[in-house]
Amino acid sequence: MRVIVRKERPHPGAQLRFTDTDGLRLTAFITNTRGRQLADLELRHRRRARCEDRIRIDPPSLTCAIVTCGGLCPGLNDVIRAIVVCLRDSYGVRDVYGPRFGYEGLTERFGHAPMNLTTRLVDRIHEVGGTVLGSSRGSQPVTEMVDTLERLGIGLLFTVGGDGTLKGAHAITEEVARRGLTIGVVGVPKTIDNDLSCIETSFGFETAVGAARRATRAAYIEAAGARNGIGLVKLMGRDSGFIATYAALADTHVGVCLIPESPFALPGLMGVLLERIERHGHVVVVVAEGAGQNLLAATGEHDASGNVRHSDIGLFLAARIKNHCAAHGPEVNLKYIDPSYTIRSLPASARDAAFCVLMGYAAVHAGMAGKTDMVVGFWKHRLTNVPIPLAVSARKRLDTNHFLWQGVLAATGQPRDMR
Repeated sequence: MRVIVRKERPHPGAQLRFTDTDGLRLTAFITNTRGRQLADLELRHRRRARCEDRIRIDPPSLTCAIVTCGGLCPGLNDVIRAIVVCLRDSYGVRDVYGPRFGYEGLTERFGHAPMNLTTRLVDRIHEVGGTVLGSSRGSQPVTEMVDTLERLGIGLLFTVGGDGTLKGAHAITEEVARRGLTIGVVGVPKTIDNDLSCIETSFGFETAVGAARRATRAAYIEAAGARNGIGLVKLMGRDSGFIATYAALADTHVGVCLIPESPFALPGLMGVLLERIERHGHVVVVVAEGAGQNLLAATGEHDASGNVRHSDIGLFLAARIKNHCAAHGPEVNLKYIDPSYTIRSLPASARDAAFCVLMGYAAVHAGMAGKTDMVVGFWKHRLTNVPIPLAVSARKRLDTNHFLWQGVLAATGQPRDMR
């Protein structure tokens, strides 16, 4: 995490109470490609997010910009509103722009005129889902994006997005440093899958789990209302099964939970399903979108963000379960539910909305204090400032030895190993 070298000045909020400057030294519960836990040395680079009594930017002369990138997620408009309100009301920043459609808005050839984000314009945007700024996937030439920032006179850029967005933000800070500019870049983590390293919870996750539970309950009603009923629900979770895990814990009608971190085989799964049908007359199955990819043919494709495009595990399982039962019995009645895009477009729940406001404010306080190349995090009930390279160093994945997954095994009664 870097600090922009500017002259310090008193914070304009005379009535604010400023927090201490202690860093956070925490033990990580993160599983990634480098081992069970991140090193303590890396965790010491994180600092507690705070409102500082000295800032490094002259607010009236500052121009800010906010971009939202990647897929939709509950709470995007809440974050936008929080940043705009904090900049204008707490610091007196006059000009806040919103380049349209993510990083495309920072690339002149697309011709997207930026929005002027006034407090009146953002007054009620938090009441609806999506993002008033629009979004897009895919990287853009970093030199062109910095050219646009220079042309617009931007001194502080807020990037709201996930892994790919943050990597783009880091590239922007590198180009800014190469040119010797004083443009700060602060990230707000947006990942509905909750899979960024060093960030315990990201905004929109609680809303997603709540909506997922409504889908699992619908699946239960369908399954329980039919002879030998099976309710199959596919949820988000490309590489990490956090939404599926919490949805299974939140709805004890779920009989089987399948996540990317816990491999399974079709014979083992079918054995469990038939046993549940024989015992209860029905079963509800929750599967994360990235689960069981070893059972499907690889697509060989990538999306605009560079992520491997997965085959559809939900449709695959629905077909295989029906075929197996048609050939070997018993006859089943299967209902398949995929609520993914419905969940992504929802407005934030009350708690998520409050969380978005706090994250937006923390991002502004960090940027006004001169911090750059960092993302706002949340760890052990505290907001933190995390260096972007650390946050994107690896995907956060569920540890199947942790109490969360042990709780799922206990709640569903499924065996640990279905291979």
